Amino acid sequence: MTPLAASARMYAVAPDAAAAWARFFTWLAAASGVPLTLVEHAYPAPLADLWARPDLGATFMCGWPLSGEAPGRPILAAPVPAADWAAGRPIYRTDFVTRADAPFVSLEDALSGRLGFTAETSWSGGIAPSRHLTSRGLAFRQRIGSLVTPRRAAEAVRDGTVDVAPLDSYAHELLRRYDPALAGTLRVLEATCAAPIPPLVASHSAPERAVRALRSTLLGGLPAEIAAPLGLVGFDAVGRKDYAAAMGEEGRPGLRPGPAGA
Repeated sequence: MTPLAASARMYAVAPDAAAAWARFFTWLAAASGVPLTLVEHAYPAPLADLWARPDLGATFMCGWPLSGEAPGRPILAAPVPAADWAAGRPIYRTDFVTRADAPFVSLEDALSGRLGFTAETSWSGGIAPSRHLTSRGLAFRQRIGSLVTPRRAAEAVRDGTVDVAPLDSYAHELLRRYDPALAGTLRVLEATCAAPIPPLVASHSAPERAVRALRSTLLGGLPAEIAAPLGLVGFDAVGRKDYAAAMGEEGRPGLRPGPAGA
């Protein structure tokens, strides 16, 4: 079988995190029998270019563009974070983070400042925080972007480029694990409602037998030595309808916002 491309670009938040994902994909290839070639596709390469590759076997994809695809591409499975806020489900949310030494106590306190965003078409870094603010009748004085990646959003807060930024909560967990110096400069003011977490997907042209093998392997469970370094308990089955229902203009995840720092 011709090797397929694999990438953890969305969650390779630090060099050691990227190495943990490389070990994950090595395991996935061996356990599934599907040869995978690791593709870094580092910033500033556009994520859309990665998702458009015809040889994708396994890469993380934001649920917002995924929910609007027609026809929908093969979804392998979605990660289940080990963090308490995930409660054993394949979900995530957006943390509104500010500097740990900032004077803000609440999100409302920061509205006179600058809000960063990663991309207008990112669920966690653009759309979810915008909807959250609109639902509360809140608006920042200024919005600054595009910061593109969760790491650059965190760095923008640390460096004072923005006062508040939205941070994918699973990426935030990985930053705490793999770059505690950066994560330690941040403090969570508030969190959005949860939504289905970005899943691993393949390209439309990926061989069906490869997709089946990869999906079956992921759903069969991860070895502890693979799952633990990534802060995961495993993967779960999800479908395109889960993302469309949660992220549609009228859709709601149906989950309550979490407390800051939870």
